[in-house]
Amino acid sequence: MTTKKSANSQPGRELDNTGLIEAFIEMMSVERAAAANTLKNYGRDLLRFRAFAHARGESLVTVGADDISAWLEQLSQQGIAASTAALKTSALRQFYQFLYSEGYRADNPTSAIARPKVERPLPKILTNEEVEAIFVAAQQMEGPKGVRMMALLEVLYAAGLRVSELVGLPLAAIRKGERLLLVRGKGDKERLTPLTERAVATVYRYMDQRHHFLKVHNGQVKSSKWLFPSRGKTGHLTAARFAQLLKDVAVQAGIPPSKVSPHVLRHAFATHLLEGGADLKSLQQMLGHADITTTQIYTHVAQDRLRELVFTRHPLANKQEKPE
Repeated sequence: MTTKKSANSQPGRELDNTGLIEAFIEMMSVERAAAANTLKNYGRDLLRFRAFAHARGESLVTVGADDISAWLEQLSQQGIAASTAALKTSALRQFYQFLYSEGYRADNPTSAIARPKVERPLPKILTNEEVEAIFVAAQQMEGPKGVRMMALLEVLYAAGLRVSELVGLPLAAIRKGERLLLVRGKGDKERLTPLTERAVATVYRYMDQRHHFLKVHNGQVKSSKWLFPSRGKTGHLTAARFAQLLKDVAVQAGIPPSKVSPHVLRHAFATHLLEGGADLKSLQQMLGHADITTTQIYTHVAQDRLRELVFTRHPLANKQEKPE
């Protein structure tokens, strides 16, 4: 068991626990452009660990590996999922690496902590037939909302966007005469994603109806910088609203709504591209994944589907050999 020593802290440095957390959160925001939700979760987890450390008579700068192990063991006993524990461990690792690099500690107590093993579940996907059924159902929607729904679906399935990226597309993301979509993803990183001719044509049809979703003030239609504007507080269609509209379309298509979400369509885009022969590196760029290991999970999905096709649809799959 690691012995805890106050000598872990470097002399001459201010050891205010709250200030250290705030400094770390600021660094993550400014230098690493971490998402607001990530910053919120990190701050919450670090405050909870600080309270745990205080209960053991320690501070953030005096805890040892045994304190961290005890905290993780407590999370396990509380029934915290391994995936959640892994995220909390990641927050501690990055925090203590920050303290070490900034000279607040002479060591990094998380270096001896094993990473929780997490089995990543395979993503839910839709078959080609189910995706086509969703598009057919959307085509039957009448009026401007139907045209907008088709544009949303075409862009989402053609580019594999995250739902936040889709509803937050600026009007300038698509330019007339071009089949490239400029997408701002996680960490404000931009990427260019190709669109199909069908998707582009659908968006242009929607542009003729876009004015129906703009705000009106004193009888005047106000302009909007969003591709999919709305009259709500955000100024654009929200992710939650689009998800609900998608489930409504799924019902019309005869597909259980619990099986359909914007993220499931993103998974379908990735899996269907791989099945069609796309290479993993190109898929990574289109999905906006920072690490290709995140993209590799789709290879398992594609392989499982191909295996199922062979076992269930091959003409000889269910035929028994006849004795001679």
